[in-house]
Amino acid sequence: MESIIQQHKEAQRTVHTEQEKQALLEQLANRYIWWKTPQEAIRYPMRVLAQVMNIGDYDDVQRMVEVFGEEALRDVLRHAEIGQLNARSWAYWHYRLRMAEPEQVPSLPIRKLC
Repeated sequence: MESIIQQHKEAQRTVHTEQEKQALLEQLANRYIWWKTPQEAIRYPMRVLAQVMNIGDYDDVQRMVEVFGEEALRDVLRHAEIGQLNARSWAYWHYRLRMAEPEQVPSLPIRKLC
């Protein structure tokens, strides 16, 4: 059992090249930002990641976490725009990334009128 835990920790420490990140981003953009070409969509990588965080399937989410890392996903949450994530995904990712304690998830981004 301990060797499985150690293997998991080592896998988490794998550093992915920018080329690997770019390739995955294009794949995810093609699948989750269907209204744009992948080349258009990857101009806004945080938007692509947010879309996967919101509607991605299990395998795509796991691969995204592995390649981009939790800190990049925390950054997506910190800079999320209105409507990018639904309430369920917003809460899930705050808990999964240890950005909130139970019952203390911050409010979703809201539109501010001047």
